Amino acid sequence: MNFDFDREIDRNGTASVKHDGRAAYFGTADVLPMWVADMDFAAPEAVTRALAQRVAHPVYGYTFYPDGLYEAFIAWLGKRHGWQVERDWILMAPGVVPSLHAAVLAFAAPGEAVVVQPPVYFPFFSAVTDTGRKLALNPLRLENGRYRIDFAHLERCAADGARLLLLCSPHNPVGRVWSPDELHEILRITRRHDMTVLSDEIHADLVYPGERHTALATLAEPGDRLVTAFAPSKTFNIPGLGLSCLVASDPAQRAALRKVFATLALGHANPFSIAAFEAAYREGEAWLDALLVYLRGNRDFVAASLAEHLPGIRLIQPEGTCLLWLDCRGLGMNDAELQQFLVAKARVGMNPGTAFGAGGSGFMRLNAGAPKRVVAEALERIRTAFEATGSICHREVTGLM
Repeated sequence: MNFDFDREIDRNGTASVKHDGRAAYFGTADVLPMWVADMDFAAPEAVTRALAQRVAHPVYGYTFYPDGLYEAFIAWLGKRHGWQVERDWILMAPGVVPSLHAAVLAFAAPGEAVVVQPPVYFPFFSAVTDTGRKLALNPLRLENGRYRIDFAHLERCAADGARLLLLCSPHNPVGRVWSPDELHEILRITRRHDMTVLSDEIHADLVYPGERHTALATLAEPGDRLVTAFAPSKTFNIPGLGLSCLVASDPAQRAALRKVFATLALGHANPFSIAAFEAAYREGEAWLDALLVYLRGNRDFVAASLAEHLPGIRLIQPEGTCLLWLDCRGLGMNDAELQQFLVAKARVGMNPGTAFGAGGSGFMRLNAGAPKRVVAEALERIRTAFEATGSICHREVTGLM
């Protein structure tokens, strides 16, 4: 099957945060939107077809989660991740971010510590601070161009009484796909200190060819305190439909999460989310396989272009996600200057690294989930802006320009 990821789709006027929200975030709409972790590709045709079929029925009433939804998800986990899940383990949720908040409320009491590993997706911080829990930072360490977990420090956080670890796996924004050895060490530490892990694996399917994601639960032992968050939203580019799930083999953990969801009245299903969820997992595999090859091409194009034309910016080579973590410290700008240059001079909108907490200063996050011509234009705008300021870059970014 052929999938046209080069097709450029005009998203303006669709209430898109990424496109229509540019002016509110950057102070101008005149930036190429390379921020927000959704992709500019059309969703799989099977998803669009399922939604159209559901829309064709003119009654949109209250809905429950049908057997087919569970069957499609369980089959996906088994085939793509070697993870055999039972239906009773699955708790449907309105999104991974609400699930982070629910896990904090369920597994840490007010004032207790929750471990977060920056630089990391910013709702990890607010899920702790907005619920009256204590933030315990376990910063990742950048060593020879690759991020690693500081296990000695994580052990100290656990020993000091932290009750919950919010793990991002694969990691947003640094792009690490944690190895089985690293995941085993996480489980050993949390097991020794009776600490729960919420493993956010929303990017589990967006792993580049040649890499492999390991679901943390496949390495767990009986008694390990573990909940996994999963969703089709990033995989199939349907985050606006807002349906995810939590997987926990332990009945007590599921009961604690259900209690939180019930307290917040988060139990209703959306008929369109249900249709898209099932169709994506049931029929979206060929689309995803083609997407991963395309994303790898974008990643490699960015790496080569930066090395040749923008040597002051270095790509931290990602193993997963469509998000590229750019080390801009070689440009000699502070964070305010860097953001001002990219927005006002280059007219490229990216997420500033400071939004991701400790270790993010001097970095930017670029979303490469876009047609290659758009990615190339972003790099060319940056190169041209540097040339206009008499800086270090003088050669045109070639490829699709």
